[in-house]
Amino acid sequence: MRRLPPLGALRAFEAAARHLSFTRAAGELCVTQAAISHQVRQLEDWLGEPMFTRRGHALALTRKGASYLADLSQAFDHIAAATGRVREARDGPLRITVLPSFASCWLLPRLPAFRLRHPEVDLRVTSSLETWSGDDEFDVGIRSGLGRWPGLKADLLACESLSPLCSPALAKSLPPVAEPADLAAVPLLHDQPRGAWEQWCRHANVSLDLSQGPAFNDSALVLQAAIDGQGVALGRLTLAGDELRKGRLLRLFDLALPNDYSYWIVYPRTAAQRPGLAAFRSWLLEEARQA
Repeated sequence: MRRLPPLGALRAFEAAARHLSFTRAAGELCVTQAAISHQVRQLEDWLGEPMFTRRGHALALTRKGASYLADLSQAFDHIAAATGRVREARDGPLRITVLPSFASCWLLPRLPAFRLRHPEVDLRVTSSLETWSGDDEFDVGIRSGLGRWPGLKADLLACESLSPLCSPALAKSLPPVAEPADLAAVPLLHDQPRGAWEQWCRHANVSLDLSQGPAFNDSALVLQAAIDGQGVALGRLTLAGDELRKGRLLRLFDLALPNDYSYWIVYPRTAAQRPGLAAFRSWLLEEARQA
């Protein structure tokens, strides 16, 4: 019979040791900091050895704590990988959560190519703006952010920048737009919450009246309104790439505003060994390089 410590205490220690922070471990495991502290003390009492040295608010691993972390993390990785293989065999589909704008503008037009290459991978795609924390509802997410999701691995898919875009028909009907200041005479389209145009104006060193014009709660809707000739959008160039190549949209200026947020493939770090997820991740990265 195996003599094992409580699993909850092991998970609390592994997360706290990996982050060297009870607070971050609590956030990853969705419990309180006090609960992490209690579980770590319980493990130390069970082992009869301190796992951490505490100097004020700073946390460091003891020699035995560091050795235990290395073995324990490897064991958890094996457990997670084995569980993933069982669940994949049982559940089958690869469950994906994607931002609605990225799904409609970028992912969906490319999915037929993935299905041709990997007919064995059954996909379930859900579009959602909600933050994904890596729970069991989905296997992988495509999200916009800074690349920091506690407890999850994030692979950079594409950087983003914004630039004024409109339809060719609207461009012909407008007064000449040769420089940013000329946008004062054209209708502007906005994302909600408003603010991107203000940042672009600072970047372009121009002042425009930004109080007018319709606003949309999704970047794909802003691009569609621009395609329909309703105004000039401050479009996300990654999302607008296909429409620019087709000639349904055009850039009014070369000047672009870099966006701090990029697009990332986000997934539990132990799930990379799943064949379906590995195939989907590899294909996404290849498509992004070619876009």
